[in-house]
Amino acid sequence: MNELAPDINVLLVDDEIAFVETITKRLKKRHFIIQTAHSGMEAMEKLEENGNATEVVVLDVKMPGMDGIETLAEIKRKFPLKEVIMLTGHATVSSAIEGMKKGAFDYLLKPCEMSDLVSKVNRAAEKKREHEKRVVEARMQELMRTRAQ
Repeated sequence: MNELAPDINVLLVDDEIAFVETITKRLKKRHFIIQTAHSGMEAMEKLEENGNATEVVVLDVKMPGMDGIETLAEIKRKFPLKEVIMLTGHATVSSAIEGMKKGAFDYLLKPCEMSDLVSKVNRAAEKKREHEKRVVEARMQELMRTRAQ
């Protein structure tokens, strides 16, 4: 997959500020558009403000307060087409399985290879765009049927 990803909007959510700053710099060099949040609550606020622009959320599982699993559930409830990639430095099979059951696109173990993160973000954005296209097509077909009656 192409390393350059123009126009993919990513919300990076992690309570480890140094990690967020490093990943943000590295993703921006690859032409991603990055927003950051340091908690689940802040992530939800950013999505409420800018929800349509954000395509992919990269979300840490282990955060104080509203953790990644709770945040994922809330994102999927309010923004079902958003794709979420879970990050965990606390690699437990149960948290990965729980995240996938709640609608995560995929997960990565921290520290992760930048090429793996870029690849997964690209694939997640592609899936979101394809899903949105199908939704629009279905709505257009429904509108055409309604008008034909």
